[in-house]
Amino acid sequence: MEPNHTKSSDSYAADISSIREAQVRIKPFARQTPVLTSDTLDSIAGRKLYFKCECFQKGGAFKFRGACNAIFSLDDDQATKGVATHSSGNHAAALSLAAKLRGIPAYIVIPKDAPKCKVTNVKRYGGHVIFSEPSMQSREDTANKVLQDTGAVLIPSSNDGRIISGQGTISLEFLEQASEIDTLIVPISGGGMISGVALAAKAINPAIRILAAEPMGANDAFQSKSNGRITKLSEVNTIADGLRAFLGDLTWPIVRDLVDDVIVVDDKEIIQAMKLCYEVLKIAVEPSGAIGLAAVLSDGFQKNPVYSECNHIGIVLSGGNVDLGVLWNSFDK
Repeated sequence: MEPNHTKSSDSYAADISSIREAQVRIKPFARQTPVLTSDTLDSIAGRKLYFKCECFQKGGAFKFRGACNAIFSLDDDQATKGVATHSSGNHAAALSLAAKLRGIPAYIVIPKDAPKCKVTNVKRYGGHVIFSEPSMQSREDTANKVLQDTGAVLIPSSNDGRIISGQGTISLEFLEQASEIDTLIVPISGGGMISGVALAAKAINPAIRILAAEPMGANDAFQSKSNGRITKLSEVNTIADGLRAFLGDLTWPIVRDLVDDVIVVDDKEIIQAMKLCYEVLKIAVEPSGAIGLAAVLSDGFQKNPVYSECNHIGIVLSGGNVDLGVLWNSFDK
């Protein structure tokens, strides 16, 4: 793993000030999500675990924070023609809901293979759905056509300072709710959430450890950290449909400098962690949301002496939008 670079926060797309501003901006709309603990899971993990339940956020995932901050950052002239994005699901629903609250249209490009529950959420919140092929190229091409046709403002799912700042509000809440946390484990995909979480957490407590959790079948962040540059994969294959995006030019420098390590787990470990969330915590968590628990329970974490001092671990359960049919099928494998 590449050593951390020292770098001024002035050059990042967000900072603790923009995150605190986001917290004020989204407070009338976003929920302060609860933190759960479990003696049973503590005993299994051999650590004290704290679960930040973003599955209880509006829209069913953390994405509402960033989408809300981005949309309410727009001036009236910018907002009048609406917003657009391409997303596999949670950002799409979050943007639709935030746009509805602002009273503006949201044009959402969704790949044809997105989970049905996430498409349903977008429609429920009034988003205009435009389907694309699953490839990133098709998603981007379709989104560009929508922008030309509508004049809407593009709101990316991760690679945007307003999004990063909104997601960083997770840390402000979490470290106030459980100040003893010495390690945070966060799912990583496009890097918007972990970038915001890391910027806020390390501003509050520079000694805190930030670990990313990533699926084996989409381990571009692990490879990027190892190579010291953004590394994209020719294909991804994981049950964690929310973790299939790649780092961007705004999220990568923050991940490179402030994320201490990336823990990679396979889909079987993710499914087992989902089962524990249902059976022990009694909450619905999607695969992408359960990966932080999977990381803590993995051999890569449990048997690595580097993590022996990680005693109070905060885990972000990032979302709960899961197709139940897929869930039952995964449990049977």
